[in-house]
Amino acid sequence: MSKGLEGLMMKAYRADNYKLTVTSVRAITDKYIRVGFSGGGLLADYPVHPTQWIRIWFDDGKGNYRQRGYTLVDQDAENDTFGVEFALHHGPASVWAENAQVGEVLEASAMKNIGASNFAIPEPVPAEFVLFGDTASLPAVNSLLRAIGDTPARVWLEWQYESDPTLPVQAGPRHEVTWVQRVDDGRLLREAAEGITLKQGTFGWVACDGRTTRSIVKTLKTKHGLSKESIKFQAYWK
Repeated sequence: MSKGLEGLMMKAYRADNYKLTVTSVRAITDKYIRVGFSGGGLLADYPVHPTQWIRIWFDDGKGNYRQRGYTLVDQDAENDTFGVEFALHHGPASVWAENAQVGEVLEASAMKNIGASNFAIPEPVPAEFVLFGDTASLPAVNSLLRAIGDTPARVWLEWQYESDPTLPVQAGPRHEVTWVQRVDDGRLLREAAEGITLKQGTFGWVACDGRTTRSIVKTLKTKHGLSKESIKFQAYWK
C-alpha cells in the first residue's frame, strides 16, 4: 500500500520509522480506547517528555496509509513501552483501534523537534497554567498536569459524548477542571476563554480543533495580553 504525499513529506523531514507492537487493548469508555505498545526502540531514541507525540500509520481501507499524530502515555523508557489513547470517531485510526488485537504491528514515524514534539515546562515555572483541550488532547493534558505538579492550573475540556466527562483527568489539588459541552463548533470553550481573568505570569496551552484553537489563541493574545512566548498551541483535529 502507498503512503502517498504524506510518506514523501516524512522522508523530506528525515523521519525515523519504528514498528510498534500491540501489547494490550482496553476500553476506558464506550468512546475511548487505550492501546499498549512496545516501541521497537523509539523511546531509546526519543527521550520522554510532557505531551510527547508521534505519527502512526493506518490503513484507510482504500489501499493507502494515512498518518495521524498521537500522544504517548505512561511511557516506560527502560522497557520501551507506552500507551496511546484513541477518542473514537469515524476515521481509519478509530476503525483500527476498535478492532485492535494483541500482537498486531503498526508503523510509526518520529521527527526530532517536529513529529515527537519539543515541549518543555517553561523556566522560570509560570505562576499558573490555563489549559484548553478536549478528548483528543486529553492524554497530552494529563501528561502536562503530571509534569507541572503543584503549580496552579485551570483546565477546560470539551465533551461530545455523555461518557466523556467520566474520563480520568490527572488533576492535582491545585488544578481546577471544568468540562463544557461541544456545541456550535466549540462556542462554549471559546466563551470560557473570553471570560477568564489571568494572573501575572500565566502560561496558556491550547489543543482543540483547528478553528477553536485559533480563536482561543487570538483571545489569549489580544484580550488577555499573553505574549507568544507564553502560549503553546497545537490544533489536534479539523
